[in-house]
Amino acid sequence: MSKQHFTTKHANEATVQRNWYVVDGTNQTVGRMCSRIAAILRGKNKAIYTPHVDTGDYIIVINCEKVKLSGNKMDQKVYDTYSGYPGGRKEEAASDLQKRRPEVIIERAVKGMLPKNRLGRKMYKKLFVYAGGTHPHIAQQPKELKF
Repeated sequence: MSKQHFTTKHANEATVQRNWYVVDGTNQTVGRMCSRIAAILRGKNKAIYTPHVDTGDYIIVINCEKVKLSGNKMDQKVYDTYSGYPGGRKEEAASDLQKRRPEVIIERAVKGMLPKNRLGRKMYKKLFVYAGGTHPHIAQQPKELKF
């Protein structure tokens, strides 16, 4: 009987094929949508997923101003920013932030779900969030992604 040696195939930059996807945020719950987006940005939806390689796809989110938060979070959830100066902390309710800069809600949610290292920062750059139903990435021929 001969011994067989099986080796695990690891993905690398040369073998990874990246696709483009469009997600419509209309009437989507932020947490549920963003956790799925984070998994796709990491590449966990692929059979070749390798933890130390960025195997993820590109995600375009449109209509981000139409997302919803569950419960009373729209009024009670507070987003903090800090300028770095003493007394430079600012608070803003989710409802106000959604009116002023609706992209930030999705961007911050997804960023918090990605690894906190060089690889996570590289994955985060593949996320594009836009208010409204149009985006400038038509040339990439993105496929629609339904959740």
